[in-house]
Amino acid sequence: MHRLTFTLLGFLCFIISEAQEKRKSIQAYRIETPPKIDGILNDPVWESIEPAKDFFFFEPVNDGSLERNTHKTEVKMAYDDNAVYFAAYMYDNDSSKILRQFTQRDDIDAQADLFAIAINTLDDGLNETRFFITSAGTIGDARANGNNEDFSYNVVFKANMSLDEKGWYAEFKIPYNALRFPETAIQNWSINFHRKIKHLNEQYSWSYVDRKVGQITQYNGLITGLAHINPPIRLLLFPFTQGAVTTFGGETKTDFSAGMDVKYGLSDNFTLDATLIPDFGQTTFDNIILNLGPFEQELNENRQFFIEGTEMFAKGNLFYSRRIGGAPTRRNQVVNNLDANEVILENPINAKLLNAVKVSGRTKDNLGIGVFNAITQETAAIIKDTVTNEVRKFTTESLANYNIFVLDQQFNKNSSISVVNTSVLRSGGFRDANVSALLFDLSNKSNSYRLEGGVRMSQVRIPNDLKSGFRSNLEFSKTKGQFRWFIGHYLANKTYDSNDMGIMFENNFNNVYSELSYEIFEPTKTFNKYRLSFWGRHGRLLDPNVATGDSFGFDTFFIKPSRFAFGAGADYYGEKDDYFEPRVDGRFITYNKNAGINGFVSSDYRQKFAYDIRSEARTWFEEDQDFFEISILPRYRFSDRFFMLWETSMAWHNNDFGYVGHDEAHIYIGQRDIQSVENALNASYNFDPYKAINIKFRNFWSVANYGDQQFFILNNDGTRTPYNYDIENNNPNTNFNIWNIDLKFNWRFAPGSEAVILYRHAIFNNDRFSDLSYGNSLQNLFKQNNQHTLSLRLVYFIDINNINDSFKG
Repeated sequence: MHRLTFTLLGFLCFIISEAQEKRKSIQAYRIETPPKIDGILNDPVWESIEPAKDFFFFEPVNDGSLERNTHKTEVKMAYDDNAVYFAAYMYDNDSSKILRQFTQRDDIDAQADLFAIAINTLDDGLNETRFFITSAGTIGDARANGNNEDFSYNVVFKANMSLDEKGWYAEFKIPYNALRFPETAIQNWSINFHRKIKHLNEQYSWSYVDRKVGQITQYNGLITGLAHINPPIRLLLFPFTQGAVTTFGGETKTDFSAGMDVKYGLSDNFTLDATLIPDFGQTTFDNIILNLGPFEQELNENRQFFIEGTEMFAKGNLFYSRRIGGAPTRRNQVVNNLDANEVILENPINAKLLNAVKVSGRTKDNLGIGVFNAITQETAAIIKDTVTNEVRKFTTESLANYNIFVLDQQFNKNSSISVVNTSVLRSGGFRDANVSALLFDLSNKSNSYRLEGGVRMSQVRIPNDLKSGFRSNLEFSKTKGQFRWFIGHYLANKTYDSNDMGIMFENNFNNVYSELSYEIFEPTKTFNKYRLSFWGRHGRLLDPNVATGDSFGFDTFFIKPSRFAFGAGADYYGEKDDYFEPRVDGRFITYNKNAGINGFVSSDYRQKFAYDIRSEARTWFEEDQDFFEISILPRYRFSDRFFMLWETSMAWHNNDFGYVGHDEAHIYIGQRDIQSVENALNASYNFDPYKAINIKFRNFWSVANYGDQQFFILNNDGTRTPYNYDIENNNPNTNFNIWNIDLKFNWRFAPGSEAVILYRHAIFNNDRFSDLSYGNSLQNLFKQNNQHTLSLRLVYFIDINNINDSFKG
C-alpha cells in the first residue's frame, strides 16, 4: 500500500503542470434581436459578425493542412440573455453531390453531411456538450468526456438548415438551460466545430486536432466576448400521459397513466432531474437469449431517465441501472415457500419504480458532484390455497431505496480523481448493501502516458450477518504515437459483491492483461487506416492462489479509401479451470486447450446496398468439440427516406460441456449440442426529420440438446466421470423461442414535445423439445398465447419562462 501511495504521488507531481499554447478564438457578439432559426442566413444580425474560418483536415489526412478550397466552412456566433446562436456556412462546389438521408433525432451517423458544435463551458479539456445537424435536417446532441460520446443526453434546442447551389447552411439556438456554466461575469468557454463531408469521406475541424496525441476535447479554441449573461430561470417540465390496451390469453387489459419529468437549474452549473410517477410501457423490448451460463444476462438500459445524463454515475462501473425496477430479490424463492395445495396466481417479474431524482454538475474549480436516489415499491407474489380458496401474499421485494453519491475532481485537462458510494437500503429484513470506491485517471501533460485504477470496498448486510469485500485495478499505458502498449492488474477477494446496485460476473480473481498495438494516423496509398494489436492474459484465483488459465491472440483492422473495411483475428486458450460454471464454491471444471479465428468485412455504406459479414470458428485440441458462428447484415437505402437493415445470425456449438444440476453429493455435467438462429429487422420511413414510422423485429431461437445422453459427475480435480443421469425426472433439454415486433409512429411536433403510437406483438415459448428444427419450433411458437399491445404516449415540453412571458404579455 505504501509503494502504491508513493507511486501515485510521484505520478501526480509529474503531471501537475500544463503548457499553454496559442489557441484559435472566435468572437461572440451580443445582440438585441435574435435571428429566426430557419436555416436561411439572411437575418440582419449575421451581416456584421466576423466569421471563424480556416478549418483543418481531421481525417483521413491529419497533418495540419487546411480544408479544400472548394469546401470552405465559416461559422458566426452571437448571444443574448436567453441563448447562444450560431450560423454555419458549408460551401460546396457541387451541392448536387451532398448526401441527404433522412433520419430522426440523434441518428446522425447516416449518409448525410454533418456539422457539429462542441462547447466546453469550463474549458477543462474533458467535458463537452455537442450539438449536431445533418444536411437532411436531423438534429442531435451528446455529452462528451475525452474521446467518449454519450447520445443518451437530450436537451431542448433549435436548429435548422437550408441548401442552395453554393452548399448548405445551418442555424442554431442553444438556450442556456441546455448548458451548465459557472456564475461569473466573464465566461471562459472553449469550442470547436466539425464538418463531415460524406461523399468525399473527409472531416474537418476548426481548431486543429492531432489524433496521435491526447483526446479530441483537449484541442478546443477559445470564445471571447461572452460576458454578463443574465440567464432566465431554468425550470423545464415534461408532463406526459399514456394509455394502453393489451390482449393476452383471451383477456383484455386497459392501462392509463400520467406523470411528469422535471429539470430544474439549482444554479447555472447544477441541475436536478426527477421522474414522478414514471411509466416505461413503451420502452423497447430486450434482446433476451437462452442463457446457460453461471451469470445473468446483462441487458441494455432503454429507459430514457436512466440513460440520460448519467455519465458521472457510471464512474467505476458500480451502477447497473437495470437493478432499479428489476427482478425482485426473492422472486425465485416463491416456489420453495408453497404449502400443500397452494398455487401461484401472480409473481411480478419487476418491482415498480415510484420515483427517481438525480442532481449533478461541476463547480468552477472542476469538482463534479452527483447525487442519485430512486425508490421502488414493495412487491409480492399472490398465492392461493386451492382447497380453502384462501389467498395470501409472499413479499418478494421490500420497499427499497437506491442511492449514489459521486465526487469527481478533474484537473490538467486530462486527469481526475473520484470518490463513489452506492447503497441499497431495504426494509423488512431484506439485505442491504454498500460499495465505496476511490478511483483515479491520470495522464502526464504531453498525454503520452496514462495511469488508471482504483480500489473498491463492498459491504452486504443480511440478518445476523455482515460480509465485506475488496476489489482493485491498476492500469498503465502508453497513449501517444503509432506504437502503444497497455498492462493491467485486476484483483478481487471471494467476498467482494457489488451486485445490489451494479453488475458483477466474477470475484476471487488475480489477473494480468497486456496489449501491444500499432496504428497509422496518416493515410497510405492503400489504406486510410489500419490497426494491429496483440494481447495476452494470465488468470489466477486469489484464494487459493492457483492459476486458472492463460490466453493470447491478435486482432487487425483495415479500412480502404473506398470505405471498404475488413479485419481478422486469432486466439489461443490454454487449459482452463473454471470455478464459476459448477455453481458450488471451491469447485471447478477443467476445459481443454482450444484456438479460434474470427473475421469481418464491411462494405461502403454510402452505396444504396451495403453489407457486413462477421464469422468466428473455434476448435478444441483434445476432444471432439467445435464452434462456428456467422452473421450477415445486408442493408438497403431505397431512398433518402426509406431504409432497411436485416440481420441473420447462426451459431453451432457441438459437444459443449456444462452444468446440469447438483445435490448434496454431486455436481452433474452434461454434454450438449447448442444451436441458435437470430433474425432481426430494423426499417424506417422518415417523412421528414420530425416524423417517422419504424418497425423493429426480432426472432431468437436456441436449443440445447443432450440427445447423446453423455452425463458426468464432476470430480474434485476438475475432471469428469461418466454417470447415468436421471433425464426423465430432470430433463435438461431446452427449446427456447422468442418473437418481438414493435411498430411505432413518432412525431416530434414541437421542440421537446412528441407523440408516439406503438403496436407491440410478443410471443414466447420454452419447452423440452430440443430435437425440433427451427421451422417446427416456429410452428410451436405460434400455438402459444400472443400478446398484442396498442399504446399512445403524449409528452409536452413546458419552459416556465414561456409561461411567465405569456402572463407578461
